[in-house]
Amino acid sequence: MKVQFGCAPINWTNDDLPSLGGELTYQQCLSEMALAGYKGSEGGCKYPKDFDVLKKALDLRGLQICNMWFSSFFTTFENERTFAEFEKHMDFTYGLGARVIGVGECGVTVHGQEETPLFSNCPILTEEQMKNLAEGLNELGRRAQKKGMKVCFHPHVGTGIQSMKEIDRLMELTDPTLVGLLFDTGHSTIAGENPVSILKKYIDRVVHIHVKDVRREVFEQVKSGGHSFLWGVKNGMFTVPGDGNCVDWMSIFEILKASDYEGWIVVEAEQDPAKADPLEYAQKARAFMREQLGV
Repeated sequence: MKVQFGCAPINWTNDDLPSLGGELTYQQCLSEMALAGYKGSEGGCKYPKDFDVLKKALDLRGLQICNMWFSSFFTTFENERTFAEFEKHMDFTYGLGARVIGVGECGVTVHGQEETPLFSNCPILTEEQMKNLAEGLNELGRRAQKKGMKVCFHPHVGTGIQSMKEIDRLMELTDPTLVGLLFDTGHSTIAGENPVSILKKYIDRVVHIHVKDVRREVFEQVKSGGHSFLWGVKNGMFTVPGDGNCVDWMSIFEILKASDYEGWIVVEAEQDPAKADPLEYAQKARAFMREQLGV
């Protein structure tokens, strides 16, 4: 398989809740990623915003940036703001090695609101919002193509695009030559879907992959207790492949092995680093992926 393994710094310091792991330095994060055997990192809130400083830190450890989350605001119709920020984002990440840009829609999201119950407050997009999102993503895709990059959309709980029905509608409205899919096993599961079904249906549009598992007992507490997404994160809702009890990894790997997927597979399991040592879990995930995929 022509894949490479990356890791997300959210396992060390959480982007949506920076106090979670706030005491850890970006140098420790990058060093432990390299030590665990990864070749790529996603972007993170703690990473230096100065290109030269970050590039040096990556080069010292034999790492590159494989993707960096980009927030779009098409559901609040802030198109020009989104386009302007996207141009800067492209330039920055391209120089650090990224050739894909994972876009998450943040106009009406609730996933970053610590006190907002997730499941009773998930936004439902209007047709107008959905169409503006699709048209905006197509435009981002055109701009990315000119730079030799690909746009992939990240369905994420709490953002308005999380269920199979919502993914289907967005894929229907976007140009497959311009907009791909960022497949995330954890968010598909939390959304109440079977990630195997999503991957099987859209494998030809998947250009970037996030792998994480879910601890069912915490997931059920989030639903029954009316808790927020971040409450779930703090209490261990997510974990790495090979540790949770929700995702059917064997079926996921069978689809990947039978496909022509070429790209990054990124371990992303936001946890409290005080409870789950990031290096230990990064090593555990790397060993599991190596064993199961033979890469």
